[in-house]
Amino acid sequence: MPRIAPRLSSPKSARRLAMLLASAALFVGYGSMTATAAEPAASAPADANPLTAEWTGPYEGVPPWDKLDPELFPDAFEKAMAATRAEVQAVIDNPEAPTFENTHIPMMLAGDMMERVYALWGVQTSNKSSPRVQEIDAEWSPKLSTFFTELFLNPKLFARYKAVYDKRHESGLNAQQIRIVERAYDEMVRDGANLSQADKAKLVAMNAELEALFSSFSSKLLADEKLYTFVTDEKQLAGLEPGFIASLAAAAEAQGKPGQWAIKNTRSSAQPVLQGAHDRALREKVWRAFVNRGDNGDANDTNQVIADILKLRQQRAQLLGFPTHAHYRMADTMAKTPENAMNLMMKVWPGAVARVKEEVADMQAIADAEAKAGKGPKITIEPWDYRYYAEKVRKAKYDLDESEVKPYFQLDKLVDGMFWAAGQLYDLGFRENTGQIPVFDPKVRTFEVYDLKSGENVGVFYLDNFARDGKRSGAWMTTYRSQQTLGGERNVLASNNNNFTEAAPGQPTLISIDDASTLFHEFGHGIHYLLQQVYYPALAGVPRDFVEYPSQVNENWLMTPEVLSQFATHYETGEPIPQALVDKILASGKFNQGFETVEYLGSAIVDMKLHNRKVPPTDVDKFERETLAEIGMPKEIVMRHRLPQFGHLFSSDAYSAGYYSYLWSETMDADTWAAFMEAGGPWDRNVADKFRTILLMTGNETDRAEAYRAFRGRDPDVKALLEKRGFPTGE
Repeated sequence: MPRIAPRLSSPKSARRLAMLLASAALFVGYGSMTATAAEPAASAPADANPLTAEWTGPYEGVPPWDKLDPELFPDAFEKAMAATRAEVQAVIDNPEAPTFENTHIPMMLAGDMMERVYALWGVQTSNKSSPRVQEIDAEWSPKLSTFFTELFLNPKLFARYKAVYDKRHESGLNAQQIRIVERAYDEMVRDGANLSQADKAKLVAMNAELEALFSSFSSKLLADEKLYTFVTDEKQLAGLEPGFIASLAAAAEAQGKPGQWAIKNTRSSAQPVLQGAHDRALREKVWRAFVNRGDNGDANDTNQVIADILKLRQQRAQLLGFPTHAHYRMADTMAKTPENAMNLMMKVWPGAVARVKEEVADMQAIADAEAKAGKGPKITIEPWDYRYYAEKVRKAKYDLDESEVKPYFQLDKLVDGMFWAAGQLYDLGFRENTGQIPVFDPKVRTFEVYDLKSGENVGVFYLDNFARDGKRSGAWMTTYRSQQTLGGERNVLASNNNNFTEAAPGQPTLISIDDASTLFHEFGHGIHYLLQQVYYPALAGVPRDFVEYPSQVNENWLMTPEVLSQFATHYETGEPIPQALVDKILASGKFNQGFETVEYLGSAIVDMKLHNRKVPPTDVDKFERETLAEIGMPKEIVMRHRLPQFGHLFSSDAYSAGYYSYLWSETMDADTWAAFMEAGGPWDRNVADKFRTILLMTGNETDRAEAYRAFRGRDPDVKALLEKRGFPTGE
């Protein structure tokens, strides 16, 4: 899941810069200090802060990751606020009558220093946090929120925007300029520009308090995810792959417990145990630790923080004239209303639940047969059994064991594969330059990105693949510098951030099919922003329910024969993955889709019901239980993200009332993949070129629903998604 740093293209996107403090703890998607971290430099001269300086070096300048120091950020924030205030004030004080050229253009060009500081701070909070970083975050999130909210609620600034808006059709503006003017005006109104001074003061206070709560939630969740389950008897690890066991031993040694095995409380460590460990008691222990993050009644419990967030969100929505927070958040999305999002989700939910019942029956039959044969105790399938017995069903139905696949899924080789596919489809080339530019951790790899046809530089791609203390969990993409043409063409500095479990020293890191899909997914976000070619930065951002679309489409190329035959090679023999094994994987493509869909949709439906109500719940756990019971959540599955750990919703506003967007995007994804198949296959350049030029390059230059219709000739059809998952289509 991405975090895209916007420029000051409109008042709302400017305010979102302040929100990035919390957005950095997203997700989507949740490390340690770099070996080259600077010494504390609080005594540095006021005019010598490296965090506010223009970026220097190759590729139009690169971030000074080797200069990161938490103690420098307060001064950097002060300087960036002063610079931003001066830039905005210059627009306000312009004595000339407001025009697009003297109002919108300078606002779109403002904020360079703030953007640089936020890019650095995002990495400091997301990739290499620490108690001191969390203290600074807690102090400065409210300050920055107040700064931006007050700055862009200035009535004189709004008056200039309104003057341009009122004369937009008689000022000779082109279609893109009119779109910018209308969207900026609507955003200002939606975010409180017409409020009374008293209500504006309330809004400022609400936003500041929310930022403090987001910071608190993120810190509590990160603390629970830094915990480990330690294993002292290697027999408990039976069923896990040797390479993974070695990585757990290395993690335990790093925690000062040599001779033990450490399972970190994150998805990348917990999931392999739940999938492969024969020891049922260990599976349950790891599962309970993982699903109860933030929900243990201790200092890291997040329930009260969430209740406070929900109360403030609803108060803010009503202050701004919206019935609920969901209506406020969805006003500028493709779905438009909570009802439209719920309608899509409920078209998919019944088929997914029905499929889960079939999957559980298959698993229970295997467990019963094992008990009858004396190979295990009589059990009833529980949530900590689901992944484990699903693998047994996969083996029984398709003669496929994921442990057979993993030796062919070398992380570094699959990185080569995703780069190769991007070259075939979009003429993007990637040349490794690790060691030639600064990085924020020694394990980060870097790549020069260039156009294969012209050889021109596109930008730089940073790849931070491994989990570590201080790095939030999940996977996400961000840009440290985004493309634009206004004010001079800028290249792109993009990054992917994953949380794979690194192999023991000297061994290649092997990843699961699920991890490989995550790798291609996040890279799809990177492709989207590397290919972007917009003139006005105000038209760079896309709606929340579009942003996951390019990434989900990109997952499809992982399992193509061309990628597998070249890049899925055995880590010991170098032999390509056998076609017979590929056939098994493809045959099982719809396997376990009930689980995958219900796990996700349970979270998305609860999110929407949580925020589409006028009276927020005060007992968060009770609301979660009752809502899941109401929709018929199978007892063998928990939400992919339970509310106490749902960083998408509570580390910022970013995905609140927006987790449905993955399904919305996947509907377009399935329909887009169908377009490739209808044209003859995944490498059809005619379809790839249309996809690139109409949807990927154009940012938000036109309504994204209209852009999709221009690409496909119609709206996306949910039937393609249902067919992809093997659910009834209703025909």
